This record gives sequence, C-alpha cells and structure tokens, in this order.
Amino acid sequence: METITTTEALSDFCARASQTDYVTVDTEFLRERTYYSKLCLIQLAYAGDGENDAVLVDPLAGDLSLDPMYDLFRDKSVVKVFHAARQDIEIFFVEAGVFPEPLFDTQVAAMVCGFGEQVGYETLVRKIARKSLDKSSRFTDWSRRPLSDAQKKYALGDVTHLREIYEHLAAKIDKSGRAHWVEEELAILTAPETYQNPPDEAWQRVKTRTNSTRFLGLVKELAAFRERYAQANNVPRNRVFKDDALVELASTKPRSQQDLGRSRLLLREARKGAIAEGILEAVEAGLNMPDADLPRAERGREKLQVNPALADLLRVLLKAKSDETEVASRLIASASDLDAIAAGSRDVPALSGWRREVFGDEALRLCDGKTALAAKGSRVVTIEL
Repeated sequence: METITTTEALSDFCARASQTDYVTVDTEFLRERTYYSKLCLIQLAYAGDGENDAVLVDPLAGDLSLDPMYDLFRDKSVVKVFHAARQDIEIFFVEAGVFPEPLFDTQVAAMVCGFGEQVGYETLVRKIARKSLDKSSRFTDWSRRPLSDAQKKYALGDVTHLREIYEHLAAKIDKSGRAHWVEEELAILTAPETYQNPPDEAWQRVKTRTNSTRFLGLVKELAAFRERYAQANNVPRNRVFKDDALVELASTKPRSQQDLGRSRLLLREARKGAIAEGILEAVEAGLNMPDADLPRAERGREKLQVNPALADLLRVLLKAKSDETEVASRLIASASDLDAIAAGSRDVPALSGWRREVFGDEALRLCDGKTALAAKGSRVVTIEL
C-alpha cells in the first residue's frame, strides 16, 4: 500500500496512469468546521491488480504539489471515474479551478442502469463486485497522522472496487444506448456555476413564512453578509448565525448593538465585533433598499391551479415509464414537477433532455388528450387517441 508524499512520486504514478484508459478517484476530507472542504487524502487507481496500480496521496505532506494529478485530470484521453463526484469535484475546482474530464460518475450511471436513486457505493460493491466493505474506519478523522493500516486499506477500497464497477456500468450503458442520458447529468457536475455560491443569491436558500418584499429585502442583505463573511473567514454559515436567527433579525430589524443583545437566537459571539457590525449594516441596507430592487418570492407550487385528476394520471404514467426503463421515478420527475405539468407549467426539468425523451413527451400528449392509459395484464400502457 503506497502512500505518496512527494511530487516526484505523484508524477511517476500519473505518468503511468496517463497510459491507461481510465483512473478511479476518491477523496477524504473534513468540512464540519470550515466553509470550504479541507482535503485530507486522495485515492487513485488505474486498471490492473498490481501493487503499484492503486495509491494513496497525502496532500497534507508539506512538500507535495498536486500539479501532476491536475495535469492528469486535464488529459482527455483518460476517463476520470468517481462515485457521487460532486463534493470531490468541488474540492478540485475550488483548489485549482480544474474539472476532471472526461468524467464518469458511477452513482449517476447506476441510476440509469436500474439500481435506484442515489445508490450507495457499498451497494454497488456488493451487487457488482460481489465483495463486502470493512466499514470500521468510516468515521475517521482523516486530518490526523499517522494513518493506520486499517484506515489506509479502507480508503483504498474506495477506488480499487470502483474499477470493476466502472467497467460493468460503462459496458451496460453502451449496450443500452443511454450514454447521452449520463452525459446530460454529468454536464451539471462540470459546470462552474454548480460550485459557486454568489452572496446575493444566498437568500433563496432561507425558508421564510412571508412573501413581504421588504422582509425579503432584509433577508437578502443579511444572507449576503453571512455568505461573504463565511467565505472570507472559511467558517460554516451556521457558525456566523443560523437561519432561524437570520429570520428573527429580519423581523426585529435591530439598529444597535443593544438591540442585538435582545435577540433570543443570535449566538453570543455574533453580538459584537465584525459580525455585529455586518448585521447592523445589512439591516440598514435592507431597510433602505429601493422598492424596485426588493426581491420577490417565486410563485409557490402550492399556489398553482393543479388539476388533481390529471396529476394522478401523470403519476400512473410516470410509474409505468419508470418500470419500463428501470429508472427510479424520482430521477425522472419529482412530485412537484407532476403538479406543475398538471397546472399547465412547461418549464420543469421533466420536460427537457433525456427526461422528456423517457416521460415528458408522453406526459404532454396525455395532457393534450392525445393518449390514454390502459391496463394490459400487470402493465400500464398508453393508447393513441
């Protein structure tokens, strides 16, 4: 079990990997106490079963540069294989502005191959590789050194079994003709906006019970300050102040530190210093925001004029298409998508891309009265009208 701690050793491994068709990748990181993930360990493997075909890379080693690995990530002749890649890719994008391309995510591939929604790595290891995983090191603090042999073995298993899983799923996708489905989903993972959190948009993640534009203006300014502070100081948003405190501040509109002291939900550390100043400035900005600039809540799905009978028919159609394609129904269309379609909306994910091919076109024909549903034995089928 080789652990790479020097740039030279990493360069040697990446040079060998560049001569292969694919390399499997995983990371171990910590994020509980920071805004951005702290990269603690990287696992890499390429096809084969030799001793040097899979390695651990220690990014905490002081004299190690990850540039050889990033060069490999840019090499389009080698497929980079991950499982549930989003957080791993975010790390590399934030650290170096690099996307591993071409990319293959076995979780995405498994979804369109009949393994259900968001299938776990352990399940694929069991069902495809016919192996079991030692889970004893699952809750390791990966920033601590030295790592034990058990921890290293556990970490390496995340990329060695992944080779067999990738080969199985890639072959199945090629045979099924669903490669473009996977490519559509993976395009999201290699889009910079997926990993960017503009402070001015942070308010949209805060749940509120009112659509008052002035109140939402206060929420917007407070959320933007919190996001900027968290990013600049690399601390979790909730360590600045939590959502419930943010909503309370938008309601009470504190204008002084004395007002902040009356808050029930604000952390003690946030009632003084830079955070307190930022809160008061945000409240002032929210109160003085011109009416034309005040944010407005999107029209809620619950306010749509949903035809309940049509929504039920769409659910039956979705179940039929899910069974037919062996793709999880929630991956094809969400319940809110179905309600939106039944209410006449056409700007929903289920009506674009491969989802439209599988379900959307037929759903629109059903809405337009051009097809009907019928039982045929144990199956539901569509009938042209």
